[in-house]
Amino acid sequence: MIHDTRLMMTNMFSDNPQIRVVSTFSELVDTNFQGDMNALCWYRRLVGDFKEIVTKLHLKENVTEVSVEDLLALQLLQKGCFARDIILKDIQLLNEFGALPSLNLLKNYERDDLLDFISTDVYSYHVDRSPIETDTFLCTYYGPASDILPNNQVEQKILIPEIREKLKELHDDSEDDFEKFLEENFFDLHYQPKLDAQPVNLGLGHLWRLAVDHPTQQVLPCVHRAPVEHKDEYRLLLIC
Repeated sequence: MIHDTRLMMTNMFSDNPQIRVVSTFSELVDTNFQGDMNALCWYRRLVGDFKEIVTKLHLKENVTEVSVEDLLALQLLQKGCFARDIILKDIQLLNEFGALPSLNLLKNYERDDLLDFISTDVYSYHVDRSPIETDTFLCTYYGPASDILPNNQVEQKILIPEIREKLKELHDDSEDDFEKFLEENFFDLHYQPKLDAQPVNLGLGHLWRLAVDHPTQQVLPCVHRAPVEHKDEYRLLLIC
């Protein structure tokens, strides 16, 4: 069954050089990004009631970090226990790898509505940047999942003439400092999908590794965005 599901997932992405499917955590962390490939998927069909976990957790803020102790304190039915064991194992694997996973119960992220011509929130297609060698790991256990796009299907927003001109109007300093202004305010991290763009949804239960913009990265960073949440439904997301 594992072989069949991996084959199915591989066939789904056979025409997408951006993504490689793997079947173990070791493959996920040991496979090098190369060429156009900047997204790795550990494809899994998880068994467990993640909805029960979501309904029994308490949302303290729009984004609430859930600790291991919070998970262990939940009184769950058998399928809920299966789901909790999976999450705890994922956290353990990522911790042992040296990552810093955070399990989040999400109602919604903050919206950036300060400017009407460009957005810098996570609902906008963007890339992650880091000064050190790292990657983004994420897994959605419940609720809508994120989307990614190939780099040749997007355009950097700061290169779109009308957006660039409006950003220049906001910039008070010399022309020499303009690029620094764009970087300091994260405008350069955001992208506009082209008309023929075909987003790939990351789905539920799969653990993804996405390339990040950092000095030693050999490929382009992965362009992605957070989904718009469903009304009255929370997301359960592991990310680092």
